[in-house]
Amino acid sequence: MTIREIQDEIVRLKTEKDITVLAHTYQAKEIIEVADYTGDSYKLAVLAQSDTKPTAIMCGVRFMGETVKILSPEKTVYLANGTAGCPMADGLSYERLQQAIAKYPNAAVVCYINTTAEIKTLCDVCVTSSSAVRIIKAMPQKEILFVPDCNLGAYVASQIPEKDVRLISGGCPIHAAVTGAEAIAAKAEHPGALLLVHPECTPDVVGHADFVGSTSEIYDFALKSDNRDFIIGTEISIAEHLQYAAPDKRFHALSKKLMCHNMKLTTLMDLYHTLKGDGGEVLEMDAELIANSRKSIDEMIRLGGK
Repeated sequence: MTIREIQDEIVRLKTEKDITVLAHTYQAKEIIEVADYTGDSYKLAVLAQSDTKPTAIMCGVRFMGETVKILSPEKTVYLANGTAGCPMADGLSYERLQQAIAKYPNAAVVCYINTTAEIKTLCDVCVTSSSAVRIIKAMPQKEILFVPDCNLGAYVASQIPEKDVRLISGGCPIHAAVTGAEAIAAKAEHPGALLLVHPECTPDVVGHADFVGSTSEIYDFALKSDNRDFIIGTEISIAEHLQYAAPDKRFHALSKKLMCHNMKLTTLMDLYHTLKGDGGEVLEMDAELIANSRKSIDEMIRLGGK
């Protein structure tokens, strides 16, 4: 079968079986094209919540599927490739966070959405990369324990110096691998190009950026900007998707290191087999875990997160 033939069969199957397909923006173009919804992890969970279909398939990594299940516990949620995880989310253990909480007993615990459901049960509020500064600024507590991404945490701290932000080591190894020297070299190679970076990058890289924002904010900025040339400092697929969305502009990946292998694990055939009923993994979460992990997400919503 050709890619187009597989895509046509996927569309037929999801329509026939009343299934919603969710695809994170880091997924391959051929998956994005057949998804019902595309976006970041939180946006996908919210869209799935408002969707009436009883079953959802997440083309992304495990914590993203968990977030869908947390907000829509009545749905059957599949992870198209059960081996797709997130090193950032998996890198912070429940025990380690307990130790950090004991070290900073007066701190409000804030977790990035890129965390496991188990970790969220220990946290006061959950944030996204686009809402973190706004949410933490709105919190009454002055002392904040931010987990798990120390680079995003450092960026947040720089934006709200009135807060005492405590960090522990951890984060996205993909974004953290890029260096300030690479940022300087990329700007020299593409004079006039704007450097757009994700705050999961190190402070050294962020310091050279013309714009810092979440994946969706980077995408929207590039499309709306009058500039014609951009260096994209987040997962390499975003530069590719932007090339299709704005063929009259030029998009360059900041570094070839910016490739998430876990995101690339999910293939079009994984989605096809999940829809056929002989692939994917059903995400099972007990009611107590769902209820306790959802508290931090509900608090984010209460404080104006989106």
